[in-house]
Amino acid sequence: MKNKNANLNIPNLLSFLRILLIAPFVACYLTDHTVWAWVMLGLSGISDFLDGKIARSFHQITDLGKVLDPVADKLTQGAVAVCLAVKQPMLWPLLGIFVLKELLMLIAGMILIKNKKRPCAAKWYGKVATILFYISFVTIFALKAIWHYQSITLTGILLSVTAGFMIYAFIRYFQVFVQILRSDDPKDSMHIQLRQKEKGERPETLEKLEKQAASLIPKRPMKQKQWKEER
Repeated sequence: MKNKNANLNIPNLLSFLRILLIAPFVACYLTDHTVWAWVMLGLSGISDFLDGKIARSFHQITDLGKVLDPVADKLTQGAVAVCLAVKQPMLWPLLGIFVLKELLMLIAGMILIKNKKRPCAAKWYGKVATILFYISFVTIFALKAIWHYQSITLTGILLSVTAGFMIYAFIRYFQVFVQILRSDDPKDSMHIQLRQKEKGERPETLEKLEKQAASLIPKRPMKQKQWKEER
């Protein structure tokens, strides 16, 4: 019986769904079908919550999922930011910080892959920065576009807090990037794991454990007759 491809699971399919929902959201928003646009964005947010929950609960975390999840997040955030900034010019500074942060993180990820290092998964501070990003954009847009209310103070606070946390998240990710790049730990290396899979080798840690276990097994004492013959 063939082994099932671990990448074909519900969390990864939900990540693909988030990417597919970007086009309908942009189309609805730019054609002033605001309700449908937010429906698409709501479905995207629900799928974002469910894919991580299911992956952790049912042990369906894969290398593909570690790439798809942040890619889907960034593409969705970028689409939302551009769409809102088109109609709300005050959001362009935050969009600029977002684009710069993601561009630098993309370059860092490419450097890790080029050096046969495994990129890190999403961290809590990245998730918080994402949540603040959505809250700020939606709040500013809703107040002005729906309720026709605009507060420079509130806008300044939201943009400052979000921008500050995005910069903090970038600094933390940069620290992780440097740590992985300088690490000699096999778990941070893609090259060692791929080479072992191609050659059918067992992980080095398992071989070490087997050698240690073998060294603890007491050797059988030499029989007296055999000892005399050797003498």
